Amino acid sequence: MTALATEQTAGRRLVDAELFERLVTFLEFEEEMDRPEAERVMDQALAFIDMAGHRNDVPLSPSRRVDPGWHAFLLHSREYADFCRRRFGTFLHHSPLRGQRLRDGITITRTVQAIEEMGYAVDHDLWGTAAECNPPACCGDGDGC
Repeated sequence: MTALATEQTAGRRLVDAELFERLVTFLEFEEEMDRPEAERVMDQALAFIDMAGHRNDVPLSPSRRVDPGWHAFLLHSREYADFCRRRFGTFLHHSPLRGQRLRDGITITRTVQAIEEMGYAVDHDLWGTAAECNPPACCGDGDGC
């Protein structure tokens, strides 16, 4: 059993400030997000990517609201490839799950738990796992939260 980390860290700490700024700006313009949302999405995407690069034992998936952050980083391909090489020793491909709902409540809950186990702070509103969430209307799979 993995022990939970007691101190949470932000995903944004995984990249330098200049790259984080470029990724956030990309989300602002390409995804038409306001700056605070773009920062939150990119932070969570970085935490997800780092966790996914270290965990391949169970199917995991970003939420619909976090996935654009992964896409933004992928499109900055040199920086993404360098990040993957430094963090994981290999390239982390974006390979959607097949044959099941990508973002069902179980997968999203498992993903959030894995991110927390890695010591990252989770923005539950972006994952559809906020306390006021009303499954199955949400849990990362819709607009129910």
